[in-house]
Amino acid sequence: MSTGLLLAGLVPVVAALVTGVLLLRARLSRAAGWLLLAAGAVGGLAIVLWGRGAASAAACGVAAVAVLLPAALWAYPRPRWQHPVDVVLAVLVVAPGVVAVLRPTEEVVFLMGMIATAALVGQGWWRLETEQGRWRAPLVWSSLSSAVVVVLAWTVPFLTEDSDWTVAAVLMALAAVPISMGVGVLRPQVVDPRALVVQAVVVLVLLVGYVAAFVGGQAALDLLGASDATPVVLALLGFGLALGLPPAARLLRGAMDRMLFGERPDPLEAASSVVARLGDNPRDALDTVRDALALPYLAIVGDDGVALQSGTPAVHHREAVLDSAGRPRTRLVVGLRPGDLRVSDADARVLGLVLPLVVQLMRADQLTDRLQESRRATVETIADERRRLRRELHDGLGPTLTGIAFATDAARNTLRADPHGAAELLAVVRADTADAITQIRGLVYGMRPPALDEVGLVQALRQQALTLRRADGATLSVAFHVDGTPPKLPAAVEVAAYRIVLEALTNVARHTTSGSADVRVGAADGTLTLEVTDAGGLHGPWTPGVGVASMRERAAELGGTLTCGPGQLGGIVRATLPYRP
Repeated sequence: MSTGLLLAGLVPVVAALVTGVLLLRARLSRAAGWLLLAAGAVGGLAIVLWGRGAASAAACGVAAVAVLLPAALWAYPRPRWQHPVDVVLAVLVVAPGVVAVLRPTEEVVFLMGMIATAALVGQGWWRLETEQGRWRAPLVWSSLSSAVVVVLAWTVPFLTEDSDWTVAAVLMALAAVPISMGVGVLRPQVVDPRALVVQAVVVLVLLVGYVAAFVGGQAALDLLGASDATPVVLALLGFGLALGLPPAARLLRGAMDRMLFGERPDPLEAASSVVARLGDNPRDALDTVRDALALPYLAIVGDDGVALQSGTPAVHHREAVLDSAGRPRTRLVVGLRPGDLRVSDADARVLGLVLPLVVQLMRADQLTDRLQESRRATVETIADERRRLRRELHDGLGPTLTGIAFATDAARNTLRADPHGAAELLAVVRADTADAITQIRGLVYGMRPPALDEVGLVQALRQQALTLRRADGATLSVAFHVDGTPPKLPAAVEVAAYRIVLEALTNVARHTTSGSADVRVGAADGTLTLEVTDAGGLHGPWTPGVGVASMRERAAELGGTLTCGPGQLGGIVRATLPYRP
């Protein structure tokens, strides 16, 4: 046995051993994994015996190729005994190989090979027709690779009379079977195997056509008697034929795609159709794009998962960044059509032109939802505030003013007859009036602290911070850091900032061991930034309560944000409130 044949025989042996180990380690298709390991081991033994000239080498080689490997294909991706057809196919796949091992003559091997080939074809067809779910993709991989090997095994002998070259070619091709079995189970989504077959057929047809055209051209030159200029003319002929390969490849690929997978849409017509039918609904727009390009699946994925999708997720898909300038993590997932290895350039251009419009529709829809939610929250807040004022006026200030009115009438009625009693009633009226004034000030302060109008935001916070005390009665020391001169802020922003900072400082005084806090106030580019930090530990775990929820609601009402939690030294509350300069 030549060195070339030994090396060619090692290729499928190594492929079977490696694939068997991978299948067993992954705990997937274990029966096929054990059979592949056995095929690789027996095949390796056959090579060793053949190298030593042992007579049993042929039997070992036939056992590996004609018994163990077909048995692995039958058990792949999982062995089935549910139907009598499965049992019959198991016998027809393995029995011819056993006969060939027992009688390894050329005639018997040839006859058993034909029977085993027919059985493998039937096995592949039967399993593809009856298998469901996740097991179909591995079967497609193994069936196509087996078909390629069978075609080569029966056609290569007719192409060459060199038996060593024929055996080497078949052995090298045989390695594709275990490799495809491993890919089909471990990574079935990496690529559509049917697309590989289409590409291989296109290349083979173009190669055969190129050689045939070149040989035909050379024969025509000989008939025309142009042998003197043959080198130059042949070079020009070869160059001219090479220029025709790309358009011929596109035409052939298009014809095969239409034959195998159906008609593909024209990208330019699809783009025009999409633009005309986009509409205002982002979901309908994405459906329109997918239908126009005949894609099985389209999805726009953000940081929080799938934001928008259309169709059924495909086994084979490709991802791309959708909007690298605005949202770096927004991705497009495109399900590949059957037979496609990638998204074609024409489809990619259409998607690049149309999908930004869909994204804008999606974001506009999201902004509309947020605006409606914000408006709904604002209306609810206003209604709650009105109910609170009504309750305060009705239950607190109303009875007080009513009492004042009755006491005034009583004092007027008794003023002449009982001056002393009238004086006492007037004293009651005075006390009730003072109480009413206090209630009115409380209502006014609840709506907008007067200190904001008198001394401004920062100074009002300084004054209120002086009254804060810790749980042990000690005064909380508060340091203010203001970046520049605070601008004139809208009234709503001032009130929200005042409430947020005071609530944060109150939480520091009540719930931490810190004796001091820092307040930072800054404004730039239409955004007011507030930050309250402390340097003390918490009495317990950080558990956001009503105060934190209130601060978040105040920030959200103005379209701002609020974050809070434990920092490096203590707690930290940071709020951003947008305003119109």
